Amino acid sequence: MSEPSSLPRDPLYGWILVAIVFTLSTLSFGALGAVSVFLKPLAAEFGWGRGETAFGYTAIAFSAALFGVLWGVIADRFGTRWFGIVAAVAMTVSLLLLSQQDSIIEFYTFYFLFGALGNALTSAPLFANVGFWFQRRPGLALGITAAGGAFGQGVVPYLAGMGIEAWGWRETYEVMAWTYLVIALPIALFIRESPGRLAAQSDAVVIRADTGVSDWEVVGWISVAVIFCCNCMAVPIVHLVPLLTDNGMPVADATRVLMVLMFAGVAGRIFGGQLGDRIGALPAYMLMSLGQTVFVLWFPHVSGMLSLYALAVAFGFTYSGVMSSILVTTRQMVSARLGARAMSLTSFFGWMGMGMGGFVGGLLYDQTGAYGWSYGWASAAGVINLIVLGCFWMRIQSRRSHPTPVTQSR
Repeated sequence: MSEPSSLPRDPLYGWILVAIVFTLSTLSFGALGAVSVFLKPLAAEFGWGRGETAFGYTAIAFSAALFGVLWGVIADRFGTRWFGIVAAVAMTVSLLLLSQQDSIIEFYTFYFLFGALGNALTSAPLFANVGFWFQRRPGLALGITAAGGAFGQGVVPYLAGMGIEAWGWRETYEVMAWTYLVIALPIALFIRESPGRLAAQSDAVVIRADTGVSDWEVVGWISVAVIFCCNCMAVPIVHLVPLLTDNGMPVADATRVLMVLMFAGVAGRIFGGQLGDRIGALPAYMLMSLGQTVFVLWFPHVSGMLSLYALAVAFGFTYSGVMSSILVTTRQMVSARLGARAMSLTSFFGWMGMGMGGFVGGLLYDQTGAYGWSYGWASAAGVINLIVLGCFWMRIQSRRSHPTPVTQSR
């Protein structure tokens, strides 16, 4: 599919905003990925189980899901200008509190705060803002923006692992806190709202006939699918480092494998976004979902370093392509006026799936003493995701066979 010449050129500031949100995503999702590195030190010091400790990841996911919906509504009404500033302060405070924690309740509470005011503010609402700055290349722009999350989940856990080995987990949390403040606060001052979204807020009625289904039906289908695709991806994100260290691998090597996985994800998110521009968002989503579903199953069965790196690259590329494909599907199928709410609602169910996958992966380990069933569950969830997407595809084809304009009211 070639770039439509009739569309206006994408503005330079849009790409500046891509860089800003990329960096904020690096920080917020980096802390999310680093839960896997803190998991064993905290469990060892406080005597917590793997499932119990992995629930800290679930706390972030649940709070990001819950508050993301609220921030989506606010973003559609008032814009996102202050979101980055609030997130920068909140992430810093949360990490400082985590450095002083002494109980499992504090652990959950402080990660809940990080998710509610960190991840929830820097993900869906700002992604929606980015997406509607672009008319020609929204998929590429969103893919690059979403790549920040993969980059952060590669770099931050690796650096956190080095910090834990050098200083201990408390000091590592504290260093992360001040680093986040220095990086995030200055760039957050430059966030501006998309002119397209500002204009859409004044529209009373939007008529869409491209998919044949309403905005809210699109949101419903994507929301069901992401519950399961995010279950699939959450298991290795949370449990890859524990899996590898259980098999005798040093922490530095295990976090390096995770870093390779996430760096492959940078390319995967960009490719997934661009693929959505070329073949359509939903086909790109389905193709990348198939990849992550196949590759995730093999992690407990691969031991050689070369094989592990190859598997990490394959899974990281496809799972991250799924992440950007979800964003592009929402951007291309939902009107600008509903953009932040749509992305926040689909993110709500995605976060719930991520939290569920991290917890179930740990719970199955606690029940069986091994990770085989955990990764088996991840692959099964990926299959369910593909079934839902296939049904959605057939629904669209059916509606296109009998096209009727769909009127969207406020």
